[in-house]
Amino acid sequence: MDREIEDIRTRLTEWFGARLTGRAEEVRVEGLDLASLGHSAETMLLTLEWREQGRDQQRRLVVRLRPPAPGLLEPYDMHRQFAILRALEPTPVRSPRVFWYEGSRDVLGREFYVMERLDGTVYERVAPEEFAAAPERVTAMSRNLVEQLAAIHLVDAARFGLGFLGDGQGFLDRELGHWANEMHRVQRGTLPALERLLAELIERQPPPCPTITLVHGDPKPGNFAFVGDEVSAVFDWELTSLGDPLADIGWAEVNWTTPGSFTQHPGGLTTDEFVRLYEELTGIEVVHREWYRAFQGYKMVVIMLVASMLFDRGVTEDVRFAYMGLAVDPFTRSALAEFAIDDDLDPGPVTAREERLRAVPGLHR
Repeated sequence: MDREIEDIRTRLTEWFGARLTGRAEEVRVEGLDLASLGHSAETMLLTLEWREQGRDQQRRLVVRLRPPAPGLLEPYDMHRQFAILRALEPTPVRSPRVFWYEGSRDVLGREFYVMERLDGTVYERVAPEEFAAAPERVTAMSRNLVEQLAAIHLVDAARFGLGFLGDGQGFLDRELGHWANEMHRVQRGTLPALERLLAELIERQPPPCPTITLVHGDPKPGNFAFVGDEVSAVFDWELTSLGDPLADIGWAEVNWTTPGSFTQHPGGLTTDEFVRLYEELTGIEVVHREWYRAFQGYKMVVIMLVASMLFDRGVTEDVRFAYMGLAVDPFTRSALAEFAIDDDLDPGPVTAREERLRAVPGLHR
């Protein structure tokens, strides 16, 4: 690993030097760290140092790389993510600034982009114990998260150059079609429970929200960093598009009540309070909440199924992907419960095969 990191450091130092040509000397990459947080695009943390006009300069950066194919959220378009973040820079959305995009595989073997490293703590399913004694802080954090989600949905897409994302029409049909295709792409047998959920979603699909907005695609609490009680950064823009903002609300609701989320500590807004605040901030009426929760439950389960099958096929050795397969059945049942369906449906083959699971020490099944 040390040799690999040094090779990456050498390659990046040369690449950054070329980007800073004409004004930088003694370019160095320090503190290179391969971060493990997240399941999709891979992340490197580093500090870029150089001298310019006799003065030492420093910038804390993040390198986001395309994961090895096939990845969890195919198809990946790193340049699209870069363009979204660049467009958001002058808006009130607290997204990281981006600096460079590298589309070739010449540097690191995969495309990547470079963005600023913002201060803040991400509470990904683990909140510190002191939150239990500070309900006012959890309230403030919950409200600020909703305010940032509202800011995303209030972005004027045309004004800030996001027209390349399309017009947002037909969003729900495209989303249902995409996740159904993903399910069919990886399944290795019939999936009665998931097929029933998909059929119910199609049959019960409501008219879309009349307001088309920027849709983040993954606004779970773990994609917001905090400095104190305020959101300092919003991460993970892989699934961003223009479309129905209520899809984001449904996704946020499903994740809001995840055990371990800071939103579940005393002082956290309830989902009803979250929705009321969102409506006040945006003027967008949140309706058909059960359908949107079931829809996003389906999306979540399909992502888990893809992860499980990637592990099953030996594409990845990431044991977190194996654990996701174990969650498919209960999460499918939870989504069906939004439609008051409690039939004992067979999940089908949603976990990795026994021989693969045996390779995971201590896996609880």
